[in-house]
Amino acid sequence: MDNAKPWLLAIRLFTLKPGARTEFDRISREGTIPLMRQLGITVVSHGPSLNNDNGYFLLRAFPSEQERVERSQSLYATAEWLEKYDGPVTSMIDDYETAVLSVDAAAVRQLAPPVIR
Repeated sequence: MDNAKPWLLAIRLFTLKPGARTEFDRISREGTIPLMRQLGITVVSHGPSLNNDNGYFLLRAFPSEQERVERSQSLYATAEWLEKYDGPVTSMIDDYETAVLSVDAAAVRQLAPPVIR
C-alpha cells in the first residue's frame, strides 16, 4: 500500500430483503469476499450492520478511481460471479448506496484487519 498518496475508500451500504442477511453474510464470507481478494480488491471490512436488521456493509479500498471502476467491472464479469453469485446475491438485495471518499493509507490500515496491514 503506497503511503505517499491518498486511497479511495468505497463504502457500500446494502438494505437486504427481510430474512436474507444470514445467507448474504455466509455467501460473502465464503464466496464473494475471497473472490474480490483474488482479483486484487482490498476488502477492508464487511459484515452485518449493528443498527439495522436488514443492513450490511462492505468497505473496500482502491489506489485510484480508475482501479475502483476497473476492478469492480472485472469482478462482475468473471464466470464465477456470473455462475455462482449474481442471481442469489442480487435477489437478496433490496437497495444499496455507495459513497467514495479519499483517505490516506494509514487510515485504511487502521480500519483493516491485521491480514491487510
